[in-house]
Amino acid sequence: MNIKIMRTEYQIAKRISQSNNNADKTMSKPAIKVAFLGIVIGIMVMILTIFIAIGFKRAVTEKVSGFGGDIRVVNYDKNLTYEMQPIIANDSLIHKILNVSNVNSAEVFITKPAMIKTNDSFEGIVLKGYVIDSTQNIHEGWQFFQDCLTDGHLPKQNQDIIISKTTATRLKLKVGNSIFCYFINDQIRARKLNITGIYDSGFEEADRQFVVGNIKLLQQLNGWNGSQVSGVEIRIKDFSKLDQTTTKIYYKTANVADSDGNFLDTQDLRQLNVAIFSWLALLDMDVLVIILLMLIVSGFNIISGLIILILDHVQLIGTLKALGANNTFISKIFLWQSLFLLIKGLFWGNILGLTLALLQYLFHIIPLDSTTYYVSYVPICFHWGWWLLLNIGTLIISMLILLIPTQIIARISPSEVMKFD
Repeated sequence: MNIKIMRTEYQIAKRISQSNNNADKTMSKPAIKVAFLGIVIGIMVMILTIFIAIGFKRAVTEKVSGFGGDIRVVNYDKNLTYEMQPIIANDSLIHKILNVSNVNSAEVFITKPAMIKTNDSFEGIVLKGYVIDSTQNIHEGWQFFQDCLTDGHLPKQNQDIIISKTTATRLKLKVGNSIFCYFINDQIRARKLNITGIYDSGFEEADRQFVVGNIKLLQQLNGWNGSQVSGVEIRIKDFSKLDQTTTKIYYKTANVADSDGNFLDTQDLRQLNVAIFSWLALLDMDVLVIILLMLIVSGFNIISGLIILILDHVQLIGTLKALGANNTFISKIFLWQSLFLLIKGLFWGNILGLTLALLQYLFHIIPLDSTTYYVSYVPICFHWGWWLLLNIGTLIISMLILLIPTQIIARISPSEVMKFD
């Protein structure tokens, strides 16, 4: 019986919808068009907002991680400069870290401030050293720079380095050039280094700073043995578990001193880049505000359209009431029609939103200033879980909002409609 009533409500709503599409002079037709456009634009903007926000956070996080790993283990001396006190990174420490769940790789590194001098200019930089494998295997620390190379190749010898495109342009350098690099400690020491590659990460702030070479060169400059390094960079599999993984590594490594008596500290990239990640956290609030505004605008358009639709069919409502239909029955008719409109609007809004997102993803149509935004174009990340939740949430919230204007139906009486006629 209930199914039969539901089918009756559905069929009446379908007939009203068809009559609105065919009629040229009904009061409700323009209102329905406005409501439809409001839904299309609203869902399109919300889809783009979510995909861009997720893409932007992921792109910036990957760049920050590329230059320093997701987590690092360093000396507990709390030195915040790039001239760090060494730790002993032996096989025991590396295995201990790799045995922590969610850890993908652990790579030793050394950083050292220096100054590059050419015939025309000079530049302050940080020389960062990774292990160069004699078997030519690319370690995780090098993989990021391999992906960012625009010219040349990764270092192979002690004196080889790669520099950023930003530095190369400013100092008028290219692959094959040699430069003098000056290191200042108790005394000034100079090394002649060969440029074998140029990279461009699009992360302007870090590109200006880092030159990357062989860890052995820096160990020689510091007078360190083969197991002494600035720290260990750790990359993880699931970034959403960063806090838990950092805590596990800390408890694995912090309670025992190494063979030189150094205690170890564990830091994640959020702690090391507070300003950047505080800025990224603000994006979540921006996304919520945009989605809320779009829901309000779309909801207002839908409510306006439904009210006009109800007023345009007062005679039908009065007739149905005279035939014995109750308010709930009639309300469901107009809710069905609103559902037709919502589904149609969601469909076309999704088509437009996904198409624009795909075009930006493939062709990078909208550029950005990398010095300000850390990326050179608007990034897109297709997150289908959030996309599905957005569509379902919009449909449910919109249908709940539509219960408000249907209360008008309860105030329409058959006798008043007949007097109006």
